[in-house]
Amino acid sequence: MEPKFHIHQLSHDLMLWCAYRRMRLAELKEAAKTARFGTVQPITGSDFVREVSQAPPDVWVVVFLYKDAIPECGLLETCLEELATKYAETKFVKIISTDCIPNYPDRNVPTILVYNNSAVKGTYVGLQKFGGKKCTPESVALALCDSDPVLNDGQGGNNVMEGVRRKFIEKVVSQLETREDEDDSD
Repeated sequence: MEPKFHIHQLSHDLMLWCAYRRMRLAELKEAAKTARFGTVQPITGSDFVREVSQAPPDVWVVVFLYKDAIPECGLLETCLEELATKYAETKFVKIISTDCIPNYPDRNVPTILVYNNSAVKGTYVGLQKFGGKKCTPESVALALCDSDPVLNDGQGGNNVMEGVRRKFIEKVVSQLETREDEDDSD
């Protein structure tokens, strides 16, 4: 009798596993449909109107003006890449500053322009608003969401803002604890 029960139990477990697998695959397919972006896409001046100005009204676009030779640009780009992955419903693009705006001064780079519905909704010149050279993805996210729900993860705006604030606070507390530990060991 035991072998039949054992086979019956295995068959039942297999059916449950297959049902779970089908459900999980459906969830992943749905998530893949909703994740529109997920990376910082490089664009050129000729792409700007199509990629930024003509973006659908429900899409926020974060435009990163940069120059490769400027170290602060690399720092901000690292933060934006992490945010683009996390907030795949927000479109992130990067463009060489002078390709976007001829004669744009290097002293203003890095710059972030935030677009929605074909209009500029925010401008951030330099790293100051993001915490200077100590900027983190959390501090950039907090600044970007300061006035509008720029970042979108497809789950809902209020939850995103709460998450951004929580992550920022956790990061600051972690940094303070690390400093205290270092001071104690000296």
